Amino acid sequence: MSLFDVYPLFDITPVKAKDVYVYDDQGREYLDLYGGHAVISIGHSHPQYVKAVSDQVAKLGFYSNAIQNPLQEALAQQLVQISGCTDYQLFLCNSGAEANENALKLASFVTGKSKVLAFKNSFHGRTSAAVAATDSPKIVAPLNGQHQVDFVALGDLQGVDTILKAGETCAVIVEVIQGVGGLDESTTEFYQGLAELCKTYGVLFIADEVQSGFGRTGDFFAFQKHKIEPDIISLAKGMGNGFPIGGILIHPDIKAVYGMLGTTFGGNHLACSASLSVLKVMEDEDLMANAMEVSAYFLEKAKELPGLKQVKGRGLMLGLEFDFKVGDLRKKLIYQHQIFTGSANNPNLIRILPPLTVKKSHIDQFFNALKAEL
Repeated sequence: MSLFDVYPLFDITPVKAKDVYVYDDQGREYLDLYGGHAVISIGHSHPQYVKAVSDQVAKLGFYSNAIQNPLQEALAQQLVQISGCTDYQLFLCNSGAEANENALKLASFVTGKSKVLAFKNSFHGRTSAAVAATDSPKIVAPLNGQHQVDFVALGDLQGVDTILKAGETCAVIVEVIQGVGGLDESTTEFYQGLAELCKTYGVLFIADEVQSGFGRTGDFFAFQKHKIEPDIISLAKGMGNGFPIGGILIHPDIKAVYGMLGTTFGGNHLACSASLSVLKVMEDEDLMANAMEVSAYFLEKAKELPGLKQVKGRGLMLGLEFDFKVGDLRKKLIYQHQIFTGSANNPNLIRILPPLTVKKSHIDQFFNALKAEL
């Protein structure tokens, strides 16, 4: 038996990791400026994280959601306190795709409608409704076409208004900063206008914070910069620092009904212990402040790069857009300089999503490698 060959793989086999470094089976050290798709928020193998998960698995790793789990309550309280999303309700699942799937389903339950409005160049996951709301036809199977999704350009309020006034839409889903799409973000005027249109037409506003949440942008959530209040916030990735966990924060005006949502593994004891540890480390080490400080340093260093068109994103969710395709450059960074970076739909863009523990010295290491190849 062999693996189903769906991933083009780099010829590297990681065997251990520590903070911002990954080590392969040949003993080579790599600087991780990608965090496994923005998953590693507090650094690899953080001692508090390792202890929390190890202690929990020695006591109780899993039981079903048919019984009480005080760790879920603790996580909900800590999350709303640290994020500032007071009184929001938490539903836990296992991934970002599941978070968006449940967000869309909940919106349909609440409104009784079936259409969704999403944005061009978006990515929301690979489950049925989430992938239908993703602007990437090559990953949308014919089966997913049963979902009715309209797409408009990010920033096009008139296009949003035209679709919503038809009265058939249950939800608008938006990445405030597009991840896979290439780090695009619209204006505060747009996001506030979008929120207002949703209220006007009785449509639920879903902020997809799967990649941008958990302090990555310097705010706990990217939407907070724009001073809006979504109806549902989806989260995952940095939430568990590598342990699979996702969830949705639900506005207090939305009332739960038994059987509306459900999950077997979501919110299990190990996942909750991992996420509680992430929140504690973020607070103890003031990692959101570090994200902003290192980001400012990154932006200054970027000014020195030849061939750079612009830096996109904010905090530690950044993209370097060049005036050439960067595929070969990324390979050189990996194989000649031992630095992990990410790609995007934009072939000219390098995505930077490091652990929030990254230091200025690591940024120096990255830019020195870049300059050597440019």
